[in-house]
Parts: sequence; structure tokens; C-alpha cells
Amino acid sequence: MTEFWLISAPGEKTCQQTWENMMAATTRANILSTNHKFNIPDLKVGTLDVLVGLSDELAKLDSFVESVVKKVAQYMADVLEDSRDKVQENLLANGVDLVTYITRFQWDMAKYPIKQSLKNISEIISKQLTQIDSDLKARASAYNNLKGNLQNLERKNAGSLLTRSLADIVRKEDFVLDSEYLITLLVVVPKTSYPDWQKTYETLAEMVVPRSSNLLFEDYDSGLFSVTLFRKAIDDFKHKARESKFTVRDFQYNEEELKADKEEMTRLSTDKKKQFGPLVRWLKVNFSEAFIAWIHIKALRVFVESVLRYGLPVNFQAMLLQPNKKTTKKLREVLNDLYKHLDSSAAAIIDSTMDIPGLNLSQQEYYPYVYYKIDCNLLDFKV
Repeated sequence: MTEFWLISAPGEKTCQQTWENMMAATTRANILSTNHKFNIPDLKVGTLDVLVGLSDELAKLDSFVESVVKKVAQYMADVLEDSRDKVQENLLANGVDLVTYITRFQWDMAKYPIKQSLKNISEIISKQLTQIDSDLKARASAYNNLKGNLQNLERKNAGSLLTRSLADIVRKEDFVLDSEYLITLLVVVPKTSYPDWQKTYETLAEMVVPRSSNLLFEDYDSGLFSVTLFRKAIDDFKHKARESKFTVRDFQYNEEELKADKEEMTRLSTDKKKQFGPLVRWLKVNFSEAFIAWIHIKALRVFVESVLRYGLPVNFQAMLLQPNKKTTKKLREVLNDLYKHLDSSAAAIIDSTMDIPGLNLSQQEYYPYVYYKIDCNLLDFKV
């Protein structure tokens, strides 16, 4: 599982004893979870009023930062076009995979100096993530426009002969050009109707040049034929061709336009390749920054909530549990038994709801110990 439970409980005789008691409870009979100490430095406590206000602010900031982390991760998946292995290779925090980063978490003193107040640290993170969010919108918009324009051109150059661009199919020598009287038309003929076309095209209208039809291109179900006729017979020829289920394409050979189309395609393709590398690098760096900030927010929340719940002096052990998928319910019960003495009202709520199907406490999950969930499954891959 990529889900972690970040919890804290007050130090008993020592914080080490709190850790050992939790380890014993979760691994004695069955191994219910893989556990790690979660190191939070000695942060500045401040006043109780500030802590209460900060508790609410951090909850909102947590949601915002998580949303930015997920947006950057999902856009990485979009840019790498859902190549799951490549995406996972690039979703790193400080150069290591996310599970390693969380389980070996160390506070970044350089980015978030602990001599600053808790409020200042949260504001540093808030500004940092607001900037990443804003930059992501701008970069994504520019790249998506480029990609969209390229896809539109590619779409024109693919698909059925009835609709696709003919720029890369026809050549100048396929047409009678600059003639006052003659014109070359392009006609899409179903493969099953090739014999009918060859038998009838010269007689679909008067003034069709004999033996002037050539097959220029085929796709899976049709062929593109050229035919030359006098200009004044165009309308009559189109009408008769439609009756025979031959489709005359509305196309005039213009070398400048065709050249411009090809150049635009080349330019967009080159621009996309140029932007791709720097964009992936930016996403990689800023995903790491955002994820690191997110885990620091979790650490701040544990610290603030632990001081509010367990009081001063600061004396608690933060612990990171990675539940085993099949034993999450059992793990919750074991933790409840271990810590129910900390808050009897929370224990009562949990006891009364433990087995009621459909009851969802996730809006405000409250337990006798401090608890925050960290889910590292950040992507919705398209299948």
C-alpha cells in the first residue's frame, strides 16, 4: 500500500517507550504495519491562541498543497502520455522515491528554518506553492495550445480521403495549371467502384479529356484519382459524379499554401520537441519541491495538534505507520485500545461506529491519538 498513517502519542516515561509500546502492539501477534519514527525538530511553540488559529490554517494549506502536488503529477503523466514507468521514474522527492523520502523524513533546515515562527514557516510554504501553481497554469496552457494546434494539423493529414489534407499527397505535375480552358479535379472513388470509374469517367460530362485519369493515392477503402476536363463542364461533372457515388474534392493546387502548411507542421513539431525537455525538467523539480513542502506541512500539523492535545512541555513521539492492506481495520482497533485512555470521548465515538456499514467519518476523522493520512498514490492513470 502507498498509504501511510502519521500519528503521534505523548511520551510516557520517555518518547522511546511510547515508540516501543506502539511497535509491540502492532507487530506482536501479526505484523499489522511497517513502522518508522518520524523526526520533527524542536519547533517554536508560540502562544496557545496562535496554535489554535494555525491549526485551521494548516488544514486548508494541507488541502491546497496536496492539490498542487497532484496537479503537477497528473500533468507529468499527460506530458509523458501515460507511460506509467516513465512517470514514476520522474516523480521523486529529493532524488529518491516517495516512500523512501517519507520513511526517512528529515526536516529541511535551509528551506524552512526552525528559528522562524510556525506561522512564518507555513507562509513560506504557502507562497512557494502558490507560485508553483501559477507557473504550472502558464506552462501547461502554452504547451497545451502548441500540442492542440499540432494535433489539429496531424488530424487534417490523417483520416479519410474525403476530409484529410492533400498537401503531402499531390504534386505539381499531377495538375494542368494556368490554363484558361482546362482544369484538373481530384475525385475520391471507393475501391469497390474502381472498375465503374474507369468505364464511366470520360462520359460523366462532355469535354472530359480522354485517358486523363490517374490514381494518385490509396488508403484502406478509397483511391484519389485525378481527371482533367474543360472548365465549363465542372458543374455537370460534379453532379453526375455524385450520382455515381464519386466525390469530387474541393481542391485547388496552390504551391504557396501547401508549402506554408508543411512549414507550419514542421515548426509546431520542432517547437513541441524544444519545449518538451525543459517542461519535463520543470515538472520534475517542482513536483519534488511541492511534495517535500507537503510532508513538511504534515509535520507542522502533527506538531501543532500534539501540543494542543497533549500540552506543554513538548513531549510526544511522531510515528509513521504503513498499514498492511488486509489488516487496516485490525490496526485501527489495536491503536484505539492502546491510546483510548488519551481521550475517552473519541474512543467512545470509534467504538460506536466501528461496525456500522456506510458510516463515513472521513470528513473529520478523529481518534484519541493525533492522526493524519498521507496517500502517495497521486495519479489517475487512463487505462
